[in-house]
Order: sequence, then C-alpha cells, then structure tokens
Amino acid sequence: MTEDISIRVPARTPERVVLEGRYARLEPLDPARHAESLFAAIDSDAGARHRWLFDHPPTDLVALRQWMEQVAASSDPLFFAVIDVATGRAGGRQSLMRIVPGHGVVEVGNILWGEGIAGTRIATEALFLTASYVFDTLGFRRFEWKCNDLNEPSKRAAQRFGFAFEGVFLQHMVVKGENRDTAWFAMIDRDWPRLKAGYETWLDPDNFDDEGQQRTKLRFS
Repeated sequence: MTEDISIRVPARTPERVVLEGRYARLEPLDPARHAESLFAAIDSDAGARHRWLFDHPPTDLVALRQWMEQVAASSDPLFFAVIDVATGRAGGRQSLMRIVPGHGVVEVGNILWGEGIAGTRIATEALFLTASYVFDTLGFRRFEWKCNDLNEPSKRAAQRFGFAFEGVFLQHMVVKGENRDTAWFAMIDRDWPRLKAGYETWLDPDNFDDEGQQRTKLRFS
C-alpha cells in the first residue's frame, strides 16, 4: 500500500504579520514597542533562560535594544514578540527560522518565554497561533522543533505541544563554545487537523477556572 504523502509546494513565505488569539498575540519584533516590557519579563532570570539559546543574556536595556535592532531586520529567522493580551506587554519572543518554502519546511526557534507567560495558556496559544499560521495560512508540510539534547524542559515541551520525536543528530552544532547534540521533533500537515482540534479544545475558556488554571490537560486524540 502506498503511503499517502501530501506534496503541496512551494509554501508561502512567512511575513511580518500580527497573529491574534484570546490570550496571546504575536507581533513582529519591534525594539521601540517591545524592548522595555521584554527586558522586564526576563531580567530576573535572564541567565537561566538564555542557557540553551544562541544569544547571550542582555546586560541591560540598551544591550537588548541593540540585539533587537539587529534581529528585527532579519527575514530568517523572522522574530515575533509574544504579547500577553490581558496586559498588552511583551512577555517573550520566538521566531520562524530555517524557512524553506520550496520543500514546505519551517522551524520554530529562538523561544524565550518570560516567567509571566512560560507554562501558561499564553505560551501554548503562541505556539498554536504559529502552527496555525504555518499550516493553515502558508501551506507548509512540516513544522520543526529542535533543541539541545540536554535541554530536558524543551524536549518535554515539544512533546506536550504535539511534536513527534524523530531522533538525535550527534555533534550537530557548536553553540557558545560547547558541543550540541540536537534532538529533532516535528509535526506534519496530515497530523495538523487532529493536533489543531486538541489545541482548540484546551484553549476554550471553559477549560480554565477563575484563576486561569486548566481543568483538563492538553491532549491529542
């Protein structure tokens, strides 16, 4: 029996758009709009949150602005600020990267969610909005998540979000002078309808109590 593999290429190239959700909003990263609130969101534990990232923690607001001015001009990686809809403030950032429309492949990366949104429905919806944009709007076939194989929280997050583990690339990179064995995860377009339904069920307001705590866990049937 021949495996049913969808081939719809090229995908559309990601653009600097706003992605709006109930709890989270993704906006193209803008130093003038996002630097102050992003610095406040990560300042208390910037070192720990940058442990596995390519960039170093900013020493002050000026350094963060300078870094943001450099990356905001990039189209790959294409950076977005993660906005808490309730406060209107940037609580984190992430990017679409390694963008290959001709093969329909794109990766989410450079994820830094501050303590105000990490582990909350804001972060989960930020990932959902990105996946929906990638599959439903742009027509990508494959959406990837990669991380250092030593980064256990990132690996757990990938699997919680519905990415399937595919293996480890040994000695894949040198990051900040250290070897990186890279764990690969991905979701593909034919699985997206099932994953999307799970996200939509979990993100429904009825799934949260008055303190914003989940009633049921995120699951994909």
